[in-house]
Amino acid sequence: MSSKRQVHLAAHFPGVNNTTVWSDDRAESQIAFSSFEHFAKNAERGFFDYLFLAEGLRLREQKGRIHDLDVVGRPNTLAILAALAGVTSHIGLVGTLQTTFNEPVELAKQLATLDHLTDGRAGWNVVTSSDAFHGANFRRGGYLDHAERYTRAAEFIELSRELWDSWEQDAVVANLPTGVFADRSRIRDVDHHGPQFDVTGTFPVPRSPQEHPVVVQAGDSDEGRELAAAHAEVIFSLHTEFHDAKSYYDDITARLERFGRSKDELHILPASTFVLGDTPEDAAEKARAIQRAQVSPATAIAFLEQVWNRDLSGYDVDGPLPDVEPDLDADTITRGRVRHVLDPRALVQSWRDRAAAEHLSIRDLVIEVSTRGGFVGTPSYIASEIDRYVQERATDGFVVVPHTNPYGLDEFVDTVVPLLQERGVYRESYTEGATLRDTLGLPGTIRSRQRTGALA
Repeated sequence: MSSKRQVHLAAHFPGVNNTTVWSDDRAESQIAFSSFEHFAKNAERGFFDYLFLAEGLRLREQKGRIHDLDVVGRPNTLAILAALAGVTSHIGLVGTLQTTFNEPVELAKQLATLDHLTDGRAGWNVVTSSDAFHGANFRRGGYLDHAERYTRAAEFIELSRELWDSWEQDAVVANLPTGVFADRSRIRDVDHHGPQFDVTGTFPVPRSPQEHPVVVQAGDSDEGRELAAAHAEVIFSLHTEFHDAKSYYDDITARLERFGRSKDELHILPASTFVLGDTPEDAAEKARAIQRAQVSPATAIAFLEQVWNRDLSGYDVDGPLPDVEPDLDADTITRGRVRHVLDPRALVQSWRDRAAAEHLSIRDLVIEVSTRGGFVGTPSYIASEIDRYVQERATDGFVVVPHTNPYGLDEFVDTVVPLLQERGVYRESYTEGATLRDTLGLPGTIRSRQRTGALA
């Protein structure tokens, strides 16, 4: 094994993201199992640590109409992962599942079951959801303020781990004879009383192969970073530019000591797109075409409307930015989309200044500010950049986000993965019987290390 730091890669199923190009001739169904199956098998062929699915609690709306990408549907994450368990053998299966409207016992049970079905390959991307638009689909409704949703998420994770730990490893007796009862002392009742949850009872699922599904987290606010430093084993970040990624990496790892954790207990994997070409010029030309496909004229106007909060359909996307100001007093015209804009007027003015300085039309400006940064170049260049980020501790690897579904990852697996292997920084096979935590190179759970004496 190389003495270099090893690259970790995860694969994000394209779905309803703004990076997906649904007009591509290769694009297929976002809900058919054949799409998920091809994507999963191809990611496993490339020895990825895990594949990653997003979650949608409700169809997004704009001006009272369903968002165009959402008409393909928002299928259930756990059902898909359970089905993929039967057609994969090694790759981890990670689902995005929120803590605001779910309940710990039920979700912990579902995740523990998935971990059994996959022989220890399950992971949970913990997210919060705070707005009343999503909440209307749930009995409790309403929403939680920003701080409280992270308080709930932290207790949710802690309680889930308490539930997963309530069975001793040898509590399950194989081939149990009829009429013989299990040893009650090996199954502990959970008696949890906190500000968010009151749970008393026996968890119904035995300890799973890796004891706890791997916890992934994606929050980027200060509260989100604190939650990640306290509880996450992998962070799915949006910081892809090298210096920004390095700053984020240093900030998160500096927080770990306060929670009694070391750097080897957490991996940080930014999401990154990629565009491959035979030459740098070829890749750059492909990237420009992909960006224009991602930002159609209708998409450009819809993007601006989310900031202006008014109907801008009368504006020419090839013309200048709207001369009207954002409407801060009207009800929001966009529901179900997360927009982190604290001061729309200041943002609009900065966009006007940039558009004037760079002679950008509406569509050009939206392409510049909305398309996600990623790797553009030859396979050799992209492999070297991925390696550089990891060796210089800007990241521990990447969540690779292709532009098309389900074949968008194929070229990366065929061309970039072999070059990473040649560099000695990426696996050439899976370890037989490895759990997702093993594949990621993460230490065991705190409880398992206490039992084996790895922790004092």
